[in-house]
Amino acid sequence: MFSGLVEHLGRLINCETAADSHSRILTIAYDQAGSLANGDSIAVNGVCLTVTNHEAAWFQAECSPTTLRITTLGTLKPNALVNLERPVTPQTRLGGHWVQGHIDIQGQVERIEAEGEAKHVFFSYPSEYRSLLVPFGSITVDGVSLTVVSVDTQRFQVTLIPYTQSHTTLGTVHLTQAVNLELDVLGKYVRQLCAPYLEKEQKVPHYGE
Repeated sequence: MFSGLVEHLGRLINCETAADSHSRILTIAYDQAGSLANGDSIAVNGVCLTVTNHEAAWFQAECSPTTLRITTLGTLKPNALVNLERPVTPQTRLGGHWVQGHIDIQGQVERIEAEGEAKHVFFSYPSEYRSLLVPFGSITVDGVSLTVVSVDTQRFQVTLIPYTQSHTTLGTVHLTQAVNLELDVLGKYVRQLCAPYLEKEQKVPHYGE
């Protein structure tokens, strides 16, 4: 479990095809990699990965075929910066929101507007997920916990403060860039639990029909 508060920026050193020819192994420069242990979880651009190898200044993690299909990690190029976050602990202050590191969909940067030092960024997303996006609710974009400012059936808006711009990769996003989106897990559970009742209600004819 993560909070969506990025702790460090890492840099992709290499991305190679794994022995099974379907997965890929990411090697990421991280100046605190010596504190990791093989088997640890770490979020890379919002994707929960398992550390498979590490030294003092780098670690490796393997991306499965499913991860490569759903997320943007398979399109990263060497020297690309990535957002890194280690899991929360029972003693950690939860300053963001509950983040699993399980990406739901990809979004795309559609518009960027500056207002003073802040940036308003608009992302397009698949319309079938509209019910899981709530104005002033939470969303995770490339591992960063953000507040949804506005939303419609085609796009949603977030605002990036200067700190977020300088401490995460979102400060350099550009038009048409694809990003990893994780929707609020609470909303996903509520929708799934309510779905059978909503379907039953829709099947019941109204009086007079």
